[in-house]
Amino acid sequence: MSDYVIEMLGITKEFPGIKANDNVTLKLKKGEIHALLGENGAGKSTLMSVLFGLYQPESGTIRKNGQEVKIHDPNDATALGIGMVHQHFKLVEVFSVLDNIILGAEDTHLGFLKKDAARKKVLALSEKYGMRVDPDALIEDISVGMQQRVEILKMLYRDNEILILDEPTAVLTPQEIDELMDIMRSFAAEGKSILFITHKLNEIMAVADRCTVLRKGRCVGTVDIASTTKEELSRMMVGRDVEFKVEKAPAKPGGTVLRVEGVTVPSRIHKNNAVSDVSFEVRAGEIVCLAGIEGNGQTEFVSALTGLEKMSGGRITLNGKDISHASIRERSVDGMSHIPEDRHKHGLVLDYTLEENMVLQRYWEPEFQNHGFIRRDKVRAYAERLIEQYDVRSAEGPQTIARSMSGGNQQKAIVARELDKQSNLLVAVQPTRGLDVGAIEYIHKQIVRERDEGKAVLLVSLELDEVMNLSDRILVMYEGRVVGEFDPAATTVQELGLYMAGAKRQDGRAAK
Repeated sequence: MSDYVIEMLGITKEFPGIKANDNVTLKLKKGEIHALLGENGAGKSTLMSVLFGLYQPESGTIRKNGQEVKIHDPNDATALGIGMVHQHFKLVEVFSVLDNIILGAEDTHLGFLKKDAARKKVLALSEKYGMRVDPDALIEDISVGMQQRVEILKMLYRDNEILILDEPTAVLTPQEIDELMDIMRSFAAEGKSILFITHKLNEIMAVADRCTVLRKGRCVGTVDIASTTKEELSRMMVGRDVEFKVEKAPAKPGGTVLRVEGVTVPSRIHKNNAVSDVSFEVRAGEIVCLAGIEGNGQTEFVSALTGLEKMSGGRITLNGKDISHASIRERSVDGMSHIPEDRHKHGLVLDYTLEENMVLQRYWEPEFQNHGFIRRDKVRAYAERLIEQYDVRSAEGPQTIARSMSGGNQQKAIVARELDKQSNLLVAVQPTRGLDVGAIEYIHKQIVRERDEGKAVLLVSLELDEVMNLSDRILVMYEGRVVGEFDPAATTVQELGLYMAGAKRQDGRAAK
């Protein structure tokens, strides 16, 4: 009997113009949590897609319990007890939780679905692992954290013993991350084996037993977590030392760029307002952070601020101009840049090329068009400059289809486009979601540079380390209201947590 439940030996996978995996070997022990670490575009998701049968490698072998296996598609992987939660969930939004979990593994009788036994099994699994879900809720109506529970329950429903989690914490709140870590530990204690793709070194140190590091498609090495450090892992990943603390001089705020007065936004899913009477301002040369647990109105507020959603009350002024009812393009032309929360829904046209995405909000400018015709040479030159400056990695450069790029490189493309615009206000929502430590370091420096050049920055982040490191002022949002304002130099993560959870607010009362 082999010591390893899964062995991927000498795996090579190529795409046009790029070798995504170059002779990679990875070995997974039974009952271990094995982290897979690497920069954006290092080949982590590709390697796991080979194991799950989504891609066929050019060379290399896969063994399960010492026996060579052929995995032609995800059905073969499922038959071998291998399940995968993808970075971008594979759920049918108009289906219920239960229907998504049983999809592809339905129990039928004379052509009719039999759901009673499935419902009992799903409820038993959700109870056992502390992942309570409503089987009848529609996917489109539940939070991303809940959607991830559904993806994990899909694997458990199929009795998978080898679980692949691709960037599982990228869309979760700090509390949901802690819950997921506990769930992973309970899986491992039961003998399940977990492959865990992440960029977050703290999570690897907290939950993993071993870690394999990839860089530019090659395996750098595998280390025991007990005998390594965050600094060593980051050096293996990016090939140099990384600064974990953001170096910045004290802010020198100037005039008010953004003024928000009494903004109220109705909820799409219940009768109460998602945002109620929010007022604050952001001045030139400062970074103001809107912090809070997901689902407390930040998403709806940013949608109203950027023109994606209508307000029911209040006023927004940008550089002294009322933009409360302005279109998205008008807000962009008036000096607003926006790094959106959902890069697929609001950040990119996935079937456009990278160069087309780079000029989505500027293609009408004289630099990029002449009498209504796009100047392709100018667009390409502009995209090539941003690709070089922000290290956006793609198989075919500016002509790469955005959908084919890794999540991290999609994010870098959006950040490059928005920071390069000559705007007065940058609205950055989860700007480093899904990025590796080297890219996070670079993006943080760029945001601080924007501030130092006199731009106003409104940062919306769930990452408390990012909130504390980057902000000059912190506003905490709870149940659609601003319940506190803080100086990051004079507060703690624990204090912020109390306000974020509604246990305190600055008028001295517990939040309702």
